[in-house]
Order: sequence, then C-alpha cells, then structure tokens
Amino acid sequence: MKVRNHRLMRDDGQAAPYLASPHAGGTIAPRFMIIHYTGGSSAAGTISWFRDPKSKVSAHLVIARDGRVTQMVPFNHEAWHAGQSRWGHLSGLNHHSIGIELDNAGILIRSGGKWVSKLTRKSYPDRDVTVAPHKNEPPGAAPSGWHAYTPEQILATLECGMALVEHYGLTDVLGHDDIAPGRKVDPGPDFPMESVRARLMGRSDDHPERYRTSARLFVRSGAGPDFAALPGTPLPLGTEVEVLLKQGLWWQVDVVGEVNGVMDIVGWCHSKYLVPVGT
Repeated sequence: MKVRNHRLMRDDGQAAPYLASPHAGGTIAPRFMIIHYTGGSSAAGTISWFRDPKSKVSAHLVIARDGRVTQMVPFNHEAWHAGQSRWGHLSGLNHHSIGIELDNAGILIRSGGKWVSKLTRKSYPDRDVTVAPHKNEPPGAAPSGWHAYTPEQILATLECGMALVEHYGLTDVLGHDDIAPGRKVDPGPDFPMESVRARLMGRSDDHPERYRTSARLFVRSGAGPDFAALPGTPLPLGTEVEVLLKQGLWWQVDVVGEVNGVMDIVGWCHSKYLVPVGT
C-alpha cells in the first residue's frame, strides 16, 4: 500500500474504499499510530456509527475481520478517536496521531457457559477468545476473555502501517490503553503490539526470535486449530523456527530450512510447543 494526497492507495494504484465521517478536525502532522478495537459486532456497524452526526467519534481507518480497509478521514486531518489522552509531554493525541479501529468485540464476560460481549450481548466460541490479564492490571489480577483478532486484520494493520510510517515518518505505534490507561483497555492483550511495533519501527537488534519445537507441531494457515495444516507439517521435534508475529498463544513463524521436503513454510502454530533455542 501507499499514501497519495493523504489517502490510502492499494498496490494496483486504486484508492482504498473511502466513506467520509463528518467528525474531523483541522490539519495535523501525525507522529503516532494509535490502535483501537471497535467494541461492536461488525465493521459495517462501526462505519455507520462513525458517519452518524450524533456519534461525535471517528477514526482514519476501520479494518474488518476479513482484512478489508475503509478510510474515513484524510490522514492529515484530525479524527476523533483518542479522547482525553497523554503520551510523554503531549496531551490530546487526536492532534498528533492516526487512529486505526479494528473490528473486534473487545473484553468479554463468561455467562451461561459462553463468552459474551457486555455491549452487544453477542456470544463467541472459545476458539475465538484469548483468556489473559490486561497489561495495566496489577500483578495477580484474574484474567479476562478477549475477542481474538484475525490474521487478516493483523496483516492489513501491518500493510497500512508500513505505508503510513514511510509516508509520514511516524515515530511509534501505541494502543489506546497506552495513551489513556485506567480509562481504556483497547486493543487488549490479544493484539500483538510488540511484534507489530517491531515490524513497523524496526527491531533494536534486527534479529527475529528463534525457537525450536518441543513436540511434533502442525503449522496452520491461520491462528487457530480450525485452520488447515500446511504442507510439510507436522514439524519434527527440534525443528527451528523464527517468530514473525505473536497473537496471544498463536504465533506466526517462518520455519528454518527444508522440512519433510518442503521449503519456506510460513504459518501459525501454538506457542505451547515452542521453546527458545539454547534451552
């Protein structure tokens, strides 16, 4: 992807879908990319709400669960996504950032044997939920359920982020929970913030983490057991992999060398069966 005239462009030169929100401010020189979850039940519902004159909220981009991206505010204009916020000596991050909303129900509660959104009352299967404490909670806090992001959303976030970092020289990628701690918890522990930040901003050592398998391990086409196993898997015990992204307990890996006659295996596996090389 590329940015042209403050609009997102696809590799084929066509503009990404654009549905203007009326909730936009003056011109800005963005320095940060802020990640949010919508907390709703669909990308279409979020887009409709951001276009509603009553909502008084907006974001520059909305990323659906299938990875489709809709732009709603030009990148050089303020969108109303951050609210009361602070980072370092800066306050009011709407004036300094590009806001990206990912279609995700966010924090979930256990009710009637199901994971349920407190906002929409929609339920989600266990395979779509990560159970983990939030990073801003005190040590020992009970874990909560969080709606899992899809691999397509993470890939789209990276593709958009690469274009934005290159065009605007952004200096960091932050969560809403970084700039408004105590008030906001999005994007939550399932979003692989450290991996996304490392890919967009550059690793400090430029060396991906390397692990080896502690058991025979299937590498799948997506982050979950329901996705198809890739050719060449299961990986034998002791196979080395490089970790590309961490999405909860499911990690995207690049298998080192040829395995079972197959080269260039890149996919998702459960991190339970990976241990750091050298241990």
